[in-house]
Amino acid sequence: MIKKYIWPLIGTIATLISVRILYIKLWKISFHDVILRVNDLNFYHWILAIFSAFIAYAALAGYDRIALSHLGKKISWVFITICSFTTYALSHNIGASVFSGAVIRYRAYSMKGLTGSEIAVLIGFCSFTFAVGSILLSGIVLVIRPELIELVHNDIPKGVAVVIGSLMLGFVSLYIFSSWIQLPPLKIGSKFQIAYPKLNIVMQQLVIGPLELLGAVGIIYAVLPEAGNPDFIAVLGVFLASFTVTLLSNAPAGGIGVLEAVFIAGMPQMNPADVIAALIVFRLFYLIIPLIISIFFIVFFEIMHWRNRRSSHRKTTNMHHLI
Repeated sequence: MIKKYIWPLIGTIATLISVRILYIKLWKISFHDVILRVNDLNFYHWILAIFSAFIAYAALAGYDRIALSHLGKKISWVFITICSFTTYALSHNIGASVFSGAVIRYRAYSMKGLTGSEIAVLIGFCSFTFAVGSILLSGIVLVIRPELIELVHNDIPKGVAVVIGSLMLGFVSLYIFSSWIQLPPLKIGSKFQIAYPKLNIVMQQLVIGPLELLGAVGIIYAVLPEAGNPDFIAVLGVFLASFTVTLLSNAPAGGIGVLEAVFIAGMPQMNPADVIAALIVFRLFYLIIPLIISIFFIVFFEIMHWRNRRSSHRKTTNMHHLI
């Protein structure tokens, strides 16, 4: 009973804290300054941001491809890319990514002959690939830049960050080792079990998972000004922290308000207007444009479903006539 309410409660608290931080930080920011910063972006900034967004969504397509390889299914790259793009474009904007992603994937992959249980495994595998990538990157960041733990609280010793980061990397190492020696499936309850993927699949996860996050961070870093700009690792650390809060709050639209609050609090050396401008560009390429494009793909999937139903109905009708 407690589990039913604990995560919504944590999400609500995270959202309220973020909204307060955002109010404190934003009331001094001039919207005019934000617009000026966006207008100051040159051709190089825009190209680098677009390239980073392409890398992020290409990696997201890799999530589905790896999961399908794990299931032993062969589907064309084009179809996988369209399905993955549509799934993540919607889930990033709507929130509740597991549910919204399941609907799109079921509609798409059921046309390719996947059963409901296979699609459920695919969804879980994609989520786990993201989790492993996040844990790996977070562990690396905390070990090489332990001072970033101060984003959580100023009084936390750096040694704690190193310990946490080492535990994260240890978890990933244990996952690799378990896959290498092919341990028996991990049983959860009496009916559910998770089989360790082959080692080559795990290696792909450890590349694609971090690559998607690095691409997303690249959009923001590409348009940040040089003045007060921390290095890429620092921006990555803030992004991972903000993504964690966003997931806890289960906020739609990429955690609107939550993302801004954590970034402004985590990058105090930068002009807040410049940070907001960078996040506007991030939302444009990571959320808004993909959402617009995904609508056309949704129409495409529905047309395909209609044609399949119509074809099936014709076959059934012809069989009745033959009988």
